[in-house]
Amino acid sequence: MSTTIAPENPVCTLINVFTVTAERQRELVRLLNESTEQVMKHRDGFVTANIHASTDGTKVVNYAQWRDEAAFLAMQADPAAREHMTRAAEVAESFEPHLYTVEAVHSR
Repeated sequence: MSTTIAPENPVCTLINVFTVTAERQRELVRLLNESTEQVMKHRDGFVTANIHASTDGTKVVNYAQWRDEAAFLAMQADPAAREHMTRAAEVAESFEPHLYTVEAVHSR
């Protein structure tokens, strides 16, 4: 399944912006990819995850979609998922996870 960004797509969207040192950006990308492949995508309600690395080396963004907020919260309570989230938090200097809804999409 691919990521669909549309107001009518009834998913819960997580956007988590991590701040990292440039020396650790690749490590964090690797950790997020591993946690997605090994744990997150096997949790009930997971839809997609997209990992983005800023070109200046200081940010990593996880854009993930879950079936609904309840599925996202259940994942957060899962010990295996928490272990991976803790590892990512240890690599990052800071992180800001927030849940979103898609309100509009503009394209040409």
